Amino acid sequence: MVPWIGFPLSALVKQAAPQSNARFVAFQSFFDLRQMPQARWAGIAFPYVEGLRLDEALNPLTLLAVGLYGEVLPNQDGAPIRLVVPWKYGFKSIKSIVKIRFVENQPPTTWNLSAPREYGFYSNVNPEVDHPRWSQAKERRLGDFFKHDTLMFNGYGEQVAALYAGMDLRKNY
Repeated sequence: MVPWIGFPLSALVKQAAPQSNARFVAFQSFFDLRQMPQARWAGIAFPYVEGLRLDEALNPLTLLAVGLYGEVLPNQDGAPIRLVVPWKYGFKSIKSIVKIRFVENQPPTTWNLSAPREYGFYSNVNPEVDHPRWSQAKERRLGDFFKHDTLMFNGYGEQVAALYAGMDLRKNY
């Protein structure tokens, strides 16, 4: 567990009071080619974009982090603000957020655009669905040498499984 410092994304959503037709939250990262010239060769398009369903964003586990380990969030970890969605590992944890929009339709995301066969919109931790190039059945936790069985939803099933009730989690990976 990383000791993030931040606040629930739901607090921002409530303050913003999105229109009733909003079903998704779209995020965009900071990007300035003059400051980030290596982005030309990164293999993905910039700015980095990510998205969540509104109900995922409202879950109390979904955070906007401004720090970790008792310190202000360093640039390399996503300063000044980043998304933390613990049941999705880092798949949805966009860094250096500069824009948040509430939208009606599923927003495009960087990895869905770059490798749609490999990365689904939901990016849930499902040990029964392998990535096309590797197994997700085992994981190595921070500080551990040996691998452990990967837990569904990264071990947060009790808190988030209801968000995906009735969905085919093999198809909606």
